[in-house]
Amino acid sequence: MADSAPYLRRVGAVRPSHLMFTSGVGSIVDLPNFSVLVRGLDDWRYDRLGDNPQVITEPRLLAAVQAILGKTVGELKPAPWLPGTDTKPKGEAARVGVPVMPFPSWMRCTACNLLAPIDTQAFGFRNDKPSKPHEARFFHECGRGNKERLVVGARFVLACTAGHLDDFPYLEFVHRGQKCAKAPKPNLRMEDFGGNIGANVRITCQRCGEDRNIREAMGRKGRAELPGCRGRHPHLGTFAENGCERQPHLIVVGASNQWFAQPLSALAVPKPGADELDARVEQFWESLQHVPGVEILEYMRRVAPLSHELAKWPDNEEVWAAIERHRDKLEAASGEVQGRLDLLTPEWQVFSAPTLPEPTDDFTLHRHPDGVPSLLKGYFADVIQAERLREVRAMIGFTRLDAPDFEDPDLVTRAPLARFKPSWVPASEVRGEGIFLKLPEDLLTAWEGRVRASSYTDEHSGQTRSVPHEHREAYGRFRDHRYSDRIPLGFDRYRGWPDLRYYALHTLSHLLIRTIALECGYNSASLSERIYAGTEDDPRSGILIYTAVPDAEGTLGGLVSLAEPEELVRLTRRALSEARHCSSDPLCAERLPRAPEDFLHGAACHVCLFVSETTCERGNRFLDRRFIVPIGDPDLALYPEIP
Repeated sequence: MADSAPYLRRVGAVRPSHLMFTSGVGSIVDLPNFSVLVRGLDDWRYDRLGDNPQVITEPRLLAAVQAILGKTVGELKPAPWLPGTDTKPKGEAARVGVPVMPFPSWMRCTACNLLAPIDTQAFGFRNDKPSKPHEARFFHECGRGNKERLVVGARFVLACTAGHLDDFPYLEFVHRGQKCAKAPKPNLRMEDFGGNIGANVRITCQRCGEDRNIREAMGRKGRAELPGCRGRHPHLGTFAENGCERQPHLIVVGASNQWFAQPLSALAVPKPGADELDARVEQFWESLQHVPGVEILEYMRRVAPLSHELAKWPDNEEVWAAIERHRDKLEAASGEVQGRLDLLTPEWQVFSAPTLPEPTDDFTLHRHPDGVPSLLKGYFADVIQAERLREVRAMIGFTRLDAPDFEDPDLVTRAPLARFKPSWVPASEVRGEGIFLKLPEDLLTAWEGRVRASSYTDEHSGQTRSVPHEHREAYGRFRDHRYSDRIPLGFDRYRGWPDLRYYALHTLSHLLIRTIALECGYNSASLSERIYAGTEDDPRSGILIYTAVPDAEGTLGGLVSLAEPEELVRLTRRALSEARHCSSDPLCAERLPRAPEDFLHGAACHVCLFVSETTCERGNRFLDRRFIVPIGDPDLALYPEIP
């Protein structure tokens, strides 16, 4: 970049939750005038934060992260941030944030089409408005009067399934693997001619005149002519010592498959049967874990926040005993293999317990004195209002080209977040409210038996088949098609099949979410779901619908109020009534994935069941209205009647 160009560090902003799902380590973030790559954890700086603590405490989630990344991970940290960028855009706060680098490093002038790397200093950089970082831009002085013209990133990069990312080799590509005959580093031109049949971009060497269309690098034939993967992790600044054996793929900057996050999440729930003191110790474990004895504990209790939070327990010995219990619990759990199901198990145990835990600032449940409304006795076994919830999310890595498999996490290679084993991982926390609904176990068991025994005759083949069989076969085809050209064959195509109970609970959850979103005051994208379906050996029957937004909007009370008896009856009746019909019927009602189709839903579509991708925990898959209300065969319906 030009030395004379005014330069400020801040070039944009994202919300903390974006760093977990859309703009995390290793991802390309599109800014208004250029794109940047989020650097690895080794470059994140917390030394400017001073006395501001930057640690999120959630022992269950930390244990799950350690089981995957190793015991070196000792903390969950939010992105480094200081308040004050709005009032003092040139102050200390503007120097604190998530580090990024311009990527791709090849840039193109929008006026003269010059294509060159940033390090050639052919382009300048201007970011001279502290209060308007979105106007930061690269420029090229070309044309009449050397007018500054906007420069943008060249839009092609290489990626492989090992998580490597690299600039497209324009010089080698245009010269077909050879060097330019007239200059070692000639200038190139990139001309985009548009069109509606793939890319039509011509790269031309301005010294020797060689030119080539980017189309020649696309498809299977073009992929075979690409150079081998160099094993580059630009977010870490590293290359593989011996390269990478996997075939690179040409992708466009901004493609949806250039980065997939691998997050873990957990609700901050107390241990079933734990008292309020144990919950407080767990909440402030970051401050209490290094206390060597009762004497130091007595001193620490005089300082905020412990002076206030532990005021109800004046006996130091009692508090110390709670610290020892929590330490023993963490040591006992340290050797266990953690996973998504294990993260859900403690939550299910707390929600389904007959006695609710003591309320805390992070977790407060309420059960109506009259229990389930009389009109819903056969529909729900329990209804709980979650007045306070705290969800913590941690990022453990990311993948490229193929999304991480929910059912088989090791099937896709996870890219690292740091050059060495990290001592912490990025995390965020959100607070909200929710409604927990437990379905009667006998109702689900009887329904599962009816559905498994049901059958129909295929009109084309004349064979007798069942709806569960069609869904299971579609699941196998989906996994085959999803990974056939990039992942070696031999994996279990049916691994992780969620089975019928999950279909029913998941479909009911979506019906309620769509109905609730019309009345609770939150938009549907602010809601999330957690399905507690368990396994064949440990069946469960719960749904949690909760808010999951990183600001105060998630705690306004509009969702919890809908769990009051009269409101819940009305919402349930409306959800089940509207599920019987869809504007896309009969196409939607008759939909069932039959070979060779590989979609993972039956009678479901954007009109009747689909919700925002941020709301659904399984990407709008495993849904079918016929499993909830009578559509076609009434034996398939969990609820044949409307309350």
